[in-house]
Amino acid sequence: MYEKIRDSLYEIKTERPSCTSYLILDEQKNILIDPGLYQKFDMLKENIEEIGIKIEDIDIVLNTHEHYDYFGANKYFQNTAIIMAYKLASTKIINADNEIINCRCNNENPDGFQIHVGLENNNVIEVGNWTLKVLYTPGHTSGSVCYYEEEKRILFTGDTVYAKGTISDLSYSGNYGSYIKSLNTLNSLKVDTMLPGHGAISTDVEEDLNKAILNATRRYEGMTQ
Repeated sequence: MYEKIRDSLYEIKTERPSCTSYLILDEQKNILIDPGLYQKFDMLKENIEEIGIKIEDIDIVLNTHEHYDYFGANKYFQNTAIIMAYKLASTKIINADNEIINCRCNNENPDGFQIHVGLENNNVIEVGNWTLKVLYTPGHTSGSVCYYEEEKRILFTGDTVYAKGTISDLSYSGNYGSYIKSLNTLNSLKVDTMLPGHGAISTDVEEDLNKAILNATRRYEGMTQ
């Protein structure tokens, strides 16, 4: 199913464990953030077509991090879109590192995944009326990023943080020291709408980020006692 969040921005949900995808429509280019599991691609495709465009009309695919429930459907955009991820996540996706296959959704390693552009912290992706800033936010994984639209006060967070201050478990490459620092960075931004990779949209962003920082700090302290 899908929901129009505001003009030109759509939330697309298929089925768990696949992530929530976000579609940005623009006269210049169309952007898809996190296409999700390849097993759920038919559902993603159906929703995108109901919105009014074809899969081939997606110009840019952005990954928030290197977990299979987020990038698995990249394979369907290899020849039609420019696929981007943070440089460290890109290496893991291309090499099909074992640590990225942690969603337990299939028994096969990914095959044929390519990232066309490896992003750096503070890179800016400008497309028409949208300006997305890349924010490196390690913690859940070492390759996690968020995408920030400052003028629209929108933050796409992937698995970094969810509504109600819920945070992710650490992956093999994650650590709570980096996680807390990343959450504090996000909390310094002006954000009205936080769009996570699972669950509900957050409009109480400051409160939710404060809770997330507290949750991450408690977990860190529990590990060090």
